[in-house]
Amino acid sequence: MVVLALCGSLVPAVSARAVEEGRAAPVPLERLFDNAAVSDDSRPAEADFDGAGASLSAQDLTAAGWTPGRALTVQGARLTWPERQPGQPDNVRAAGQDVRVTGRGDALAFLVAGTGGTEAGGPGMITYADGSRSGYRLTAPDWRTGPLATKAVSLPHINTPGGQLAQRARLYVVTVPLAPGRAVTSVRLPSAPGLHVFAMSVRTATRGWTGSWTTATGGYAAIGPWTDRTLRLVVHTSAGGPRVRVRFDNTFASAPVRIGSATVAVQASGAASRGAPVALAFGGAAGVTIPAGGQAYGDPLGFPVPADANLLVSFHLPGTVAAAPVHGLAQQRSYVSEPGDHTADGAAGAYTSTITRWPLLTGVDVSGGPGSVVLLGDSITDGDKSTPDANRRWPDVLAARLLRQSAVPRYGVLNLGVSGNRVVTDRYPGDGVSTDTAGVSALHRFDRDVLAQPSARTAVVFEGVNDLRWGTSAEQLITGLRELAARGHARGLRMLAATILPCEGEARCTAAVDAERGVVNEWIREGGVFDGVLDFDAVVRDPQRPSRMLPAYDSGDHLHPGDAGLAALADSVDLGLLRP
Repeated sequence: MVVLALCGSLVPAVSARAVEEGRAAPVPLERLFDNAAVSDDSRPAEADFDGAGASLSAQDLTAAGWTPGRALTVQGARLTWPERQPGQPDNVRAAGQDVRVTGRGDALAFLVAGTGGTEAGGPGMITYADGSRSGYRLTAPDWRTGPLATKAVSLPHINTPGGQLAQRARLYVVTVPLAPGRAVTSVRLPSAPGLHVFAMSVRTATRGWTGSWTTATGGYAAIGPWTDRTLRLVVHTSAGGPRVRVRFDNTFASAPVRIGSATVAVQASGAASRGAPVALAFGGAAGVTIPAGGQAYGDPLGFPVPADANLLVSFHLPGTVAAAPVHGLAQQRSYVSEPGDHTADGAAGAYTSTITRWPLLTGVDVSGGPGSVVLLGDSITDGDKSTPDANRRWPDVLAARLLRQSAVPRYGVLNLGVSGNRVVTDRYPGDGVSTDTAGVSALHRFDRDVLAQPSARTAVVFEGVNDLRWGTSAEQLITGLRELAARGHARGLRMLAATILPCEGEARCTAAVDAERGVVNEWIREGGVFDGVLDFDAVVRDPQRPSRMLPAYDSGDHLHPGDAGLAALADSVDLGLLRP
């Protein structure tokens, strides 16, 4: 765990540098707190977050699981909500202060919000143990008007001296890249009026692990309701390894969720395991309560994970769960038990019903390995129209190809496809219970779904047909794709783009849409923005009629390839392009 603490061996050099510049030596963030953002509902005038008397509700924060001193994990970064009582200073207004922060990782994470009605931010500086520095830019959305799609947590009220308002307050986790391999010693905050920093840390959760399976949360949906039930989710690995770590996400939630216990096993068939399921732990405990918007990583477990195999991840929900973050299109049957904790059951008898969604579970990592390739996509990457329970999504076929060769490393392959997803427009607004699980836009989910993945080396962007089918222009889509490439490059990722498939015959794939598709594909092929191109359009199009898919590859709806088409996409990938 990374802590905001004194590292004695590094302080003299940093202090000497600060003295040379006529600045105070870096100190822990909490010693700089100069603003009170949280008030008790009965005493709203005791805090003034925005300079106009408004503040966050302590009761709302407690209801979300954000209690004083609580460790929170968001986007793979471990942060601590300030251990302050309502009305006490609990954040710092960024004004160029030097903050003592230590650790070695891939990113620096800030728990922040802006005030003043617009986003707040500016440039800052990171100092490393070897005396080197790197600049960064930190921008925080406004706590009342910023996008709900990217918030860490939203709260239902805002306190004011004149009474409580039924308006949503937002807090954000924002990350900035670190120089690879260097140990951080201090961070200079921007000089940015209205930028409030509650916590910060070095993100270390991605180091030493390879992602083997993951999925993206597409919405916060009504489920069950389940009370005292065990979920046994079936997931398919790509890379294997000697140790395993699982991840649960309470993304988009407004309340905590309790996992009472959890196990992992290799699937025999259906809900039955091959051998006894092995118990997982969370900070040494059997279970964990995940706050709203947070994550929980299981403790590393010595469990040999086979490559290209189905695992059973079982977890008990002791309370009542009526809504949860879900991945809506699993193309895989999973199982729900009769009442009781059945995580340790090897037999299938207690698991009497099935689901075709993945609630709460979002990741399975293996220790070591060469890192992972992240595939950011829509329903075609998600496997829509592929054979259920057969793992014939194109990412699965690509993972199998990697395992059969030795020309490039056998990367983990992470499927971040979300059916219905778009690049520039949110389908799910990012807050509240919704029937739509097509997710927030690729732009809004990029940090969480791509940059926070363990040891990501290369990302493939294969989206855009849904944007075009619903009225986004080629120019707007290209702008969005350009931004994704720039954000990936800023974090050291190799960024690839795939051309958009033809879809003539589907109701919304008009001639006008096809013309816009041609413009986007030509821009992708011209290069200069992405590091390489996967020309999927050329793989599946009918040479006699390029605006439609070859019948042999068409699932029948003219939009999604079937098993043969998905295999053709995966088989067409030049594996050399995946090497960073």
